Amino acid sequence: MPIARILALDVGQKRIGVAVSDPLGITAQGAGVITRKNIEDDINEVKKYIDEYKAESIVVGMPINMDGTKGESAKKVTEFVETVSSGLNIPVVTYDERLSTKESEKFLISSDVSRKKRKGVIDKIAAQLILESYLERLKNSK
Repeated sequence: MPIARILALDVGQKRIGVAVSDPLGITAQGAGVITRKNIEDDINEVKKYIDEYKAESIVVGMPINMDGTKGESAKKVTEFVETVSSGLNIPVVTYDERLSTKESEKFLISSDVSRKKRKGVIDKIAAQLILESYLERLKNSK
């Protein structure tokens, strides 16, 4: 039974990593990186990915502190989600992304990717890890 594609966003101050699920919701692939300019341009860039992949929902990584509290980064992501949600007509949910960027960096270092190249792909891989974890949770909740 096919489900709709899900878009995942790893929202940072300078860039937004983007990943997308396959149509069956089994795998996640990195889709790209949005260089942030302003909220209006950010929303328009997200809309392009929604249209391209025909995504029907978005999961945004929420940077929760290791102790479970929400710091300044989480507050900024919450504001982003609230603004983006009002500009889109699909559901937007958040998902605990603790360590996704660190895990991405470890993976890239172990793959011998140079520091310069890591900067360009780390956000996309973090979004992919967020989406993989989210898809796994969905699968296990059935």
